[in-house]
Amino acid sequence: MIQFIVHDENDSVGVVTVEGLKANDTIKGWIMDQDKLLDIKINQDIPIGHKLAIKELNEGSTVIKYGTDIGRTISNILAGDHLHVHNVKTKRW
Repeated sequence: MIQFIVHDENDSVGVVTVEGLKANDTIKGWIMDQDKLLDIKINQDIPIGHKLAIKELNEGSTVIKYGTDIGRTISNILAGDHLHVHNVKTKRW
């Protein structure tokens, strides 16, 4: 079962598509543009509709989703981490 979706392998995040994901679960994702599957162990509980890192991001890194810059990290983020307002901010202000 696919539990998260990534649009392109160059994206740094995927979006969770199911409920109930818990820390230390290994989940399956689908990279749409390349039609590839990806397994990743998550580090925190991640709610449906939220983002997870599919690669390591240093503090100040650009976050790419759907091939588009959606913000910058405000802390170091590991692959499998939950991304949300606690560790990603807009670049607008």
